[in-house]
Amino acid sequence: MGPVLTARAETWPTRGTFRIARGSRTQITVVVATFELEGIIARGECVPYPRYGETVDGVIKDIMSLANQISDGLTREELQSIMSPGAARNALDCAFWDLEAKISGKSAFELAGITNPTELVTAYTISLDTPDAMAKAAHEAHDKPLLKLKLGGEGDFERLKAIRVAVPEKRLIVDANEGWSGDQLKPYIDACIDANIELIEQPLPADCDDDLLGLENTPVICADESAHGLATLAQLAGKYQSINIKLDKTGGLTEALKVATKANEMGLEIMVGCMLATSLGMAPAMVVAQSAKVVDLDGPLLLAKDRENAVHYEGSLMHLPSPDLWG
Repeated sequence: MGPVLTARAETWPTRGTFRIARGSRTQITVVVATFELEGIIARGECVPYPRYGETVDGVIKDIMSLANQISDGLTREELQSIMSPGAARNALDCAFWDLEAKISGKSAFELAGITNPTELVTAYTISLDTPDAMAKAAHEAHDKPLLKLKLGGEGDFERLKAIRVAVPEKRLIVDANEGWSGDQLKPYIDACIDANIELIEQPLPADCDDDLLGLENTPVICADESAHGLATLAQLAGKYQSINIKLDKTGGLTEALKVATKANEMGLEIMVGCMLATSLGMAPAMVVAQSAKVVDLDGPLLLAKDRENAVHYEGSLMHLPSPDLWG
């Protein structure tokens, strides 16, 4: 007999307005899948993402469609073959990991074969805004050693210049969220080089990846919207040098760990990122992030409040999650 499954939506306010190239928001909605088995409560969180055709109601429906099978004993391994990668599978997969950890008395890190997990330093996101506003925000993030700048096309030259003047010694990466065109690619890359940008995340729309072929002497180009689960890795060859692994895209920690292994075999650097979410979404991502070159798990820092037993941040330093939260 397996656990009883429930799923619910939760709304969390952001810390001010959060903007990227595709729009802005003042709150987020996450979906939490909960298992209950003999007094044990296990949870997994996901973020339905309209970019991938997901809705909150649709994700809850997809999760609950497996309630009977999970109650009948469906396993985490079996879940991988009956549900496609995406937010719904992520919530269920992470709930399975949490349940297995609580039943076994071992942490999710141990279950993943990681014997000595370490604290992580995350990038901190500067929301898309005017050059002056972004420069001010970057300057005020004095305890954050690595900043991720949200860019979006028009005005990016001025944003890069203003931010670099404001924080001349700070490590910087950028995320265009598919906001550049093919014509803008070379001049914006040159501007990134001038600003000493270390990594450029998803500069072009995912269906324009071929424009990245043959680029040389650039910052590291990292795939985000172009990279999901294992099936998408082959198409990145020759275009990207890095991959942003997000559990909502891989459909959970199980496939994320496999993606990280395969990406390393392909010579791709690993970045582990997140949707805007609570600490319940960050905790499982911290497992796969143990092998990452770049960690971008600052979601809770961009919210007005977080969960009980939340991941503890000291500046950009992430402490390991409490078992009372997850895993």
